[in-house]
Amino acid sequence: MAEIIAIYGSPRRDGNSAALLKQAVAGARQEGAHVEEVFLRDLKISPCLEIYNCTKNGECAIRDDFPKILAKLESSSGVMLASPIFFYTVSAHTKIFMDRCQSLWVKKYRIENQVMGKTPEKRKGLFISVGATRGKKLFDGAILTVKYFFDVLSTKLWGTVLCRGVDRKGEIEGRDEYLKEAFEAGRSLARVLQEERENRKS
Repeated sequence: MAEIIAIYGSPRRDGNSAALLKQAVAGARQEGAHVEEVFLRDLKISPCLEIYNCTKNGECAIRDDFPKILAKLESSSGVMLASPIFFYTVSAHTKIFMDRCQSLWVKKYRIENQVMGKTPEKRKGLFISVGATRGKKLFDGAILTVKYFFDVLSTKLWGTVLCRGVDRKGEIEGRDEYLKEAFEAGRSLARVLQEERENRKS
């Protein structure tokens, strides 16, 4: 069974990006995956305070909800991340969580001296996002941020579902093509992860 963590990064628990992620979760579960859902807005996660305790052993010194989510991430084979666009990047909730993973970067690249771009892939990631405008570069900043975030998790950006022209709460409900795309993306991710799991066994 594929183990997937679904991270909701919107300030709204039931917003447009959340609706898309729910579709992806449903698709993955239809394929038999176990999906753990995490709503960042409901958690107490401090921004990185640059204490630099992580330079000793790669562990963050701040005691809040971050470590338990990190444990779920590290035990997963797939990551689904959803966030609306704010000023051409991810939401503050999402970025705060990403910044706390700086401790993983320190552990991976400073303590363990792994080579950037040459570490083995441990999991695959799906990024889901919505933005109010229709600009050509609307998602460029967010995708670059997500790629570097996934890198520290040894995660490949496997796929994206990107929806333009959606802003007000509930608008995504009229965009059936995106809801279907998210559902199918979830199904496909689960299927790929399961195939990889079976291949490792054989």
